[in-house]
Amino acid sequence: MSNLASYPSLVGKSVFITGGATGIGASLVSAFAGQGAKVCFVDIAQEAAQKLCQSLAGSDHKPLFIKCDLTDVEQIKSAVKRAEEHFGAVQVLLNNAANDTRHAVEDVTAQFWDDCQAVNIKPAFFAAQTVLAGMKESGGSIINFGSISWMTKQGGMPGYTTAKAATHGLTRSLASDFGPFNIRVNTLVPGWVMTQRQLDNWVDDDAKKLIEYNQCLSAALLPQDIANMALFLAADDSAMITAQSFNVDAGWV
Repeated sequence: MSNLASYPSLVGKSVFITGGATGIGASLVSAFAGQGAKVCFVDIAQEAAQKLCQSLAGSDHKPLFIKCDLTDVEQIKSAVKRAEEHFGAVQVLLNNAANDTRHAVEDVTAQFWDDCQAVNIKPAFFAAQTVLAGMKESGGSIINFGSISWMTKQGGMPGYTTAKAATHGLTRSLASDFGPFNIRVNTLVPGWVMTQRQLDNWVDDDAKKLIEYNQCLSAALLPQDIANMALFLAADDSAMITAQSFNVDAGWV
């Protein structure tokens, strides 16, 4: 039996998660479903999404998966509409989807730059815009996902780090505009999380040494650690917290 917190206020809440098929997103889907929330998640990774749904099929709150290319605003709007038809107005939005593929400055074209923004910042705004009408009725929580990469002056992916820095501006702007409707908007900032994607592509011996040197806590940062903070920011326990950023990075920054 888990010793982690449960949040009665999340039971039955309609939750919409972007990029929920793998990594941090999959942990978010599992965590919110485990709290009794009604979870809809979108992703382009259909096979992984279906496996996740199957793994949660025995629970009382099986998530709804909708295949969605988040670079297409009309697909975002359509997915939110389907989620609302299935579960009611979205009460919690988690803008988790991102693509942190490394890229050298010299290789960046205008199209590549636009593509980076189209997946790493643009969907967060349009998802928030789309859920606004429904959230106005009873309030809600929007959680935008940032990154410590720009805070640590990490090179090697300027399109991504620029978008993640912009997330903080988006959060504070929307917190002001949405606040009168009792809608909270915060940024959750993960450190270097040991997802399978990171382990497969970038976490080599040198990376492990870098992590060990920079983190205050020596344990590996896991997707569940990010989900734990997301649950708190979505629940009524954080009812008066908005326009803030929360680093979950084992003390790196």
